[in-house]
Amino acid sequence: MESIIVLVACLALLMLAYRYYSPLVARWLGVEPDRPTPSHTMADGVDYCPAKAPVLFGHHFASIAGAAPIVGPIIAAVYGWLPVLLWVMLGGIFVGAVHDMSALIASIRHGGRSIGEVIDKQVGRTGKLLFLFFLWSALVLLIAVYMDVVAKTFASVPSAGSASSLFVALAVLFGLAIYRFKLPLGWVTLVSILILAICIAAGWRWPLELSTRTWMIMLIVYISVATVAPVWLLLQPRDYLNSFLLYALLVITIIGIFAAHPGVQFPAFITWTDPQLGFIFPILFVTVACGAISGYHSVVASGTTAKQLDRESHARPIGYGGMLVESLVSVLVIIVVMMLSKSEFGAALSQGGPVTLFSRGVGTLLSSFHIDPFHGTTFAALVISAFVLTTLDTATRLCRFAFQEFFAPAKGGTPTLLSKNRYVATAVTVGAASALAFSGEWKQIWPIFGSANQLLAALALLAVSLWLRHLGRKYLFLVLPMIAMFLITVSAFSVIIYENIERANFPMAAIAAALFLLSLVLIVASVNSVRRAPAPQK
Repeated sequence: MESIIVLVACLALLMLAYRYYSPLVARWLGVEPDRPTPSHTMADGVDYCPAKAPVLFGHHFASIAGAAPIVGPIIAAVYGWLPVLLWVMLGGIFVGAVHDMSALIASIRHGGRSIGEVIDKQVGRTGKLLFLFFLWSALVLLIAVYMDVVAKTFASVPSAGSASSLFVALAVLFGLAIYRFKLPLGWVTLVSILILAICIAAGWRWPLELSTRTWMIMLIVYISVATVAPVWLLLQPRDYLNSFLLYALLVITIIGIFAAHPGVQFPAFITWTDPQLGFIFPILFVTVACGAISGYHSVVASGTTAKQLDRESHARPIGYGGMLVESLVSVLVIIVVMMLSKSEFGAALSQGGPVTLFSRGVGTLLSSFHIDPFHGTTFAALVISAFVLTTLDTATRLCRFAFQEFFAPAKGGTPTLLSKNRYVATAVTVGAASALAFSGEWKQIWPIFGSANQLLAALALLAVSLWLRHLGRKYLFLVLPMIAMFLITVSAFSVIIYENIERANFPMAAIAAALFLLSLVLIVASVNSVRRAPAPQK
């Protein structure tokens, strides 16, 4: 089977899913195009700001993408490319895209708050506080890891650091042009894309050579400012402009596949059990993550995206469509893996890691146009590093939201400094993440993040299911994915607990056990709330 057949088939399935299944999901969720959204009813000029659909799509997509849809499928390919491809397609269409869109709709119906607010309404305040503490802790870990990754990337690839720095300045100018000077979006976008290309060339010409520690300090300052600044000034326009980099990468990779029409060398199926990763279930499903479903997406959807959604009808292209585009990224990654033999795959993975493997694959595809593979490889690496930085600043803002929601008083209570002051919330969040990053202790905890991330997805599906049940709407389309995700995460935590007890790594086993118990507590609380609840509204 040639890889081009795989690409065409996957593109067709993704388009059919958006055309026929996403309207059903929108109807089941009760999407109302004319219903006012929180970006209008709660507008504050900082977090709640209505955005044009293309701009918000770029922000949302850039925030959820990062490097995960590339890294996960490549690591999981040790089981063979076919199991990974099947999960990316089935998971993306029926689980991930549904999860993202439903979290977005549920959030805007709850004042643009996080899934924690939905849990509060459906399960109770204790459930909400448990969820928000778990969410804040997971995001602090993510921020610490990505600070380290970005700093090391910029130190080793100075051109990426200088180009990304120029992107930030360009984003501020874009935000001012659109929201302050009210210039036409189309023309400003076109000019900004041209300047974006100049920034890339300038980065290659004048690389910014700094140490990892210096970059780390600069990143701490950057995310602190980006987290408290008005979303329209920096975060939203930077993500929007960065999204064009990934669009370009997608287009040139697809064209490269059609031009080179590479054959398939990598085995479709290799093994049920990998010596390093373990049995295919549940490891495959917590490793692929963002390419099929990721709990982090619900945090983005109910965090920044819900506060900027102009109309409810935009939830379908942004929530459902954004996930399908991310699944397409993973499909292209899988095709790059399919080009390699098993021995070439192992060598490439050990020499440079998943991002380098994909970047070199893109460079190889572009060589069919007589383009120097070095430039294609460098461009792909630059795009991925830009998206990792996007994930970093978005995650910091989301972590600040979780902190403030955790300390928000019950209905009728008086707001406190910790709940209403975004500067204090940011200082605590960035301080905790920075301490973890500089200590290096995140390396001990990171292996558990994949399972914790999928637990977030299961909890989001649970919360929205309860909300739809309360409204008397159909919710089976969420219950089945929810059950699947709980089975996956509970199984993954069981494996992690067992393996770490065997290795006498008791702290890691304790963390996994705590998350395991958290999921059980919330499940029991949800069942009890259903029993106590009045009959669903009709």
